[in-house]
Amino acid sequence: MSPPTRVAPPRPTAARPARSSRRRLVLGIVAAFLVAVGAAVYVVGFTGVLGVRHVTVTGVRALSADEVRAAAGVPDGQPLARVDTGAVADHVRALPGVERVAVARSWPRTLRITITERHGVAVVKRAGAYWLVDPDGVVFQRVAARPKLPLFDLTDIGRDSPTATAALAAVTALPSRLLTAVATVRAATPEQVTLTLTDGRTVFWGGGEDSAAKASVLGALLSRPGRHYDVSTPSVVTVR
Repeated sequence: MSPPTRVAPPRPTAARPARSSRRRLVLGIVAAFLVAVGAAVYVVGFTGVLGVRHVTVTGVRALSADEVRAAAGVPDGQPLARVDTGAVADHVRALPGVERVAVARSWPRTLRITITERHGVAVVKRAGAYWLVDPDGVVFQRVAARPKLPLFDLTDIGRDSPTATAALAAVTALPSRLLTAVATVRAATPEQVTLTLTDGRTVFWGGGEDSAAKASVLGALLSRPGRHYDVSTPSVVTVR
């Protein structure tokens, strides 16, 4: 009896080259992608193709847009992607009168700077010059001439001064028509705020509490004849 004949399985000669071709194709695609990404990074971050061409400034009142641009210090053509927006904001915030700054990129070639300026509610006099004071007690800007704002005659100005805080509570509570009528604000202590009006009448305000109620009462009270008005207790006011 003859032994059984063994038949060898077919050799997978075609599958292996096919897999190699697919692998080479995938590697080629990945390599091309990486090259494209690298080229894009280089163009965006290291050339002037997407460099800064415009610096727009909004929110200015007392300052000018050119002053803000100069403080920002962003060179023309600097790659927009590499602009340090935090550093730009810090530079602009150092300008007198700037309270808040927002810096944003606007592709393809614009940097936008939006600022909020401080606004004066009173003035102080230092070395013969007038300086604006904002609602937080920050003395922030010298002015050429005194604006129609109250002059603070206080021993201490600043955010940590209770006396200045009480005086600021008074002037920030007043509507504009009354605020422009106040010539001077004096206070020996936080509970002794006194307003002197432009016509010479005086208002004893007292402390900084209940300032909204005091301002409301004062608006009606000033129509009464008198020289001295006491609104330190807004529910019980006096006129002399």
